[in-house]
Amino acid sequence: MKIGIGLPNTVLGATGPQLIEWARRAEARGFSTLATIDRVAYPTYDSFVALAAAAGATERIGLMTNVLLGPVYRPAPLAKLTASLAQVSNGRFRLGIGVGTRTDDYRLTGTTFEDRGKRLDDLLEYLTRAWRGELEPPVGPTAPGGTIPIAVGGQPRFAARRAVAYDAPWTIGGGGADMAAKGAKAFREAWREAGGTGEPRIIALSYFSLGDDVAEESRHNLRSYYGYLEEWADAIAEHQPRDPDALRETVSAFEAIGVEELIFDPTTSDPAQVDALADIVL
Repeated sequence: MKIGIGLPNTVLGATGPQLIEWARRAEARGFSTLATIDRVAYPTYDSFVALAAAAGATERIGLMTNVLLGPVYRPAPLAKLTASLAQVSNGRFRLGIGVGTRTDDYRLTGTTFEDRGKRLDDLLEYLTRAWRGELEPPVGPTAPGGTIPIAVGGQPRFAARRAVAYDAPWTIGGGGADMAAKGAKAFREAWREAGGTGEPRIIALSYFSLGDDVAEESRHNLRSYYGYLEEWADAIAEHQPRDPDALRETVSAFEAIGVEELIFDPTTSDPAQVDALADIVL
């Protein structure tokens, strides 16, 4: 199982220089991927800006949106953004994409919420044509090799159909290994029903922090980010791995359910967290 790490683009108070240093350390320590989490209605760094900056600071590590809220973007600008990032990163970019569940992200962008699944299907078809240079007039550069790898988020019954259509892995949110195991079972069943053959690929994420000195900051950031869930926000904030044994157990638990890649997303922004995590899980 590959181990990736998130950029602290959703962490309150993170600075631009911290994101750059985080990316450099992540590549130096051998993490497989640098990933962002995407929101509009929250004081996050834009995923494309953060990943473009990370691309300029690194040479080898993979880059991924995990996940981009696809339907809040207009198709043509998104085609240009994704192909441009794929080119400037020399083909290291994977587009993780989904629809999200928060209405405020859609309200702020003036996009409709109820039909977001249908619009995602239309968007994926548009993007793949744009990346191949099939649109007239052309929209942005063509992607390296005419394509960009995709990962799909969302509920298993919807994600499986898209995963089969685009030969894409499914990416699971940060609910812990027990929840991921249930989701993986449902996804594998939906994958077969959608015509998938062989074993589907699954990407998962876990939040983390290391050190008693940042534990309360970690909890505060998670409560803030998941505040819309009200009482569930406290449960999310409390039940994240924050010591070496818990992190090792997390790796073993996700590996046991057949996850292809596990991405540890930060809840504090000090780049020293990259090295602390690498010492334990790599």
